[in-house]
Amino acid sequence: MKRVIVLVALLVVATAASLLIGDVNLGLGALWQGVWGGDGPAALTIRVIRAPRVAVALGAGAALGLSGATLQTLLRNPLAAPDIMGFTSGAGLAILVAITVGLTLPLPLVSAAGGLVAAILVVALAHRPGRATPAATVVLVGLGIGFTTTAIGTFLMTRLPSAGATEAQRWLTGSLAARDWGHACQIWGIGAVLALLLALQVRGLGLLELGNDLAAGLGLRVERTRWMLAATAVALSAAGVAVAGPVPFVALMAGPLGTRMTGAQRPGTRLTSAAAAGAGVMLLADLVARAGIPGLQLPIGVMTGALGAPYLLWRLSREIERGEL
Repeated sequence: MKRVIVLVALLVVATAASLLIGDVNLGLGALWQGVWGGDGPAALTIRVIRAPRVAVALGAGAALGLSGATLQTLLRNPLAAPDIMGFTSGAGLAILVAITVGLTLPLPLVSAAGGLVAAILVVALAHRPGRATPAATVVLVGLGIGFTTTAIGTFLMTRLPSAGATEAQRWLTGSLAARDWGHACQIWGIGAVLALLLALQVRGLGLLELGNDLAAGLGLRVERTRWMLAATAVALSAAGVAVAGPVPFVALMAGPLGTRMTGAQRPGTRLTSAAAAGAGVMLLADLVARAGIPGLQLPIGVMTGALGAPYLLWRLSREIERGEL
């Protein structure tokens, strides 16, 4: 319980810091005015510019954290995250295709379709008729799909005008620039529905950890539960991508980080810890990206990539030592 309180406290402190620190640093009085409807330039900066961006960071980070922790538990592999397996890049490619051809469909719908198509491709290419598919095989196939979608996205950017290509590149890297309350309502609304759907499946996720045979013996419809959990995880990652772009490594790191910080054991508490950790990582990465270098705002994906790449290399070495890859 103490560890959970520490994690929540860190998240609150990070939220306050993100509201106060930027090109212009503000005081606690401005924060109070911004929260309670006061007037003045500082309060306006918090309510109009920083607060929506912070809300989007929290919502997108939590969605990606939930998605990564669900897939890692489902496949029993710490590398099984939507960013590693190509789902987020598939969702991002779908949005880029929509921008290129001028489609006016809602971005959450487009990103969800792209993530789902990427997931179907991964499953289809990794499937071995008559034999169980190792989780490592699914992860490696997902890596290939991710590289492919990234290459297609790079090609499509060559077909855009220079200004559009620059903005598309910034978005594909992952960015929270120019986010407003509409984006915040989008991720929090869709994310809340998907989180509730995931909560209804926590019991099934816990039973799957006992093994397929025992879970089936306890009355669980194993294949149906697996597909439902996977679909929910893909939808969560697509919801995050729709507002923040395919931010790398947040989904990969959130689950292990949340579990390590809280010591959570049960599936439900692990998922909750992953959501909080994902929100915290996204928030702190965005804070450093926009305020770490005076006068220069970097895309958030640059910072999460700098954090996540060493973690991925360490995790890969661990999996190789264990003989999982």
